[in-house]
Amino acid sequence: VQLQASGGGSVQAGGSLRLSCVASGDRIAVMGWYRQPPGKERELVATISRDATQTKYADSVKGRFIISRTGYVNTVYLQMNNLQPEDSGVYYCLATTNRFNWGQGTQVTVSS
Repeated sequence: VQLQASGGGSVQAGGSLRLSCVASGDRIAVMGWYRQPPGKERELVATISRDATQTKYADSVKGRFIISRTGYVNTVYLQMNNLQPEDSGVYYCLATTNRFNWGQGTQVTVSS
């Protein structure tokens, strides 16, 4: 499985960004996003099931971020609204098969 993520960048607090990730490969199940803030461990942001009916969010992003997915091309999106400085970090796309497959990471920087 190969993953190509895009959409990171720099915004001021309160702004929005949209991340995209295209996965190529077979039998891709859950997809999602994790992030790694500076000096911290990688943490869950959001996941979405294969049929896009089930989503899971970290408490810190509920009500601000929306994960979505187009199944037939295995593309996952993360709409990030009302971004805050604590949302800064490297965002990694995830696609699960019989293992976790990670994208290369995209930087998100939110300034106050």
